[in-house]
Amino acid sequence: MRLLHTMIRVGHLQRSIDFYTQILGMTLIRQKDYPDGRFTLAFVGYGDEADHSVIELTHNWDTDTYDLGSGYGHIALEVDDVYQATEKIRKNGGNILREAGPMNAGATIIAFVTDPDNYQIELIGKKP
Repeated sequence: MRLLHTMIRVGHLQRSIDFYTQILGMTLIRQKDYPDGRFTLAFVGYGDEADHSVIELTHNWDTDTYDLGSGYGHIALEVDDVYQATEKIRKNGGNILREAGPMNAGATIIAFVTDPDNYQIELIGKKP
């Protein structure tokens, strides 16, 4: 078994695609409209779906916002340097929720950002 993708619902598809591709550096892998169901699926990630897990952005055409609920936590991304990644995200218009620094009760460097729909994304520093 392997993890294929994580699906999140987004209110404005292009805004979300722009965030994940332009700010987080992912690639838009594929996108398809389903007119009979009134939704679009877009898959973004850091590599081909055959070898990498990706994020499925689901846009229901008649819904602009979602209640994220209390069960959702975050998506985690490994980065070479959390401080540099945070600054790059800030300069490109991303929202920093928690500045880069050591995690609570630990030494791992982390930060949190939010995407346009307020999903939290944790940046975790690559371990040497």
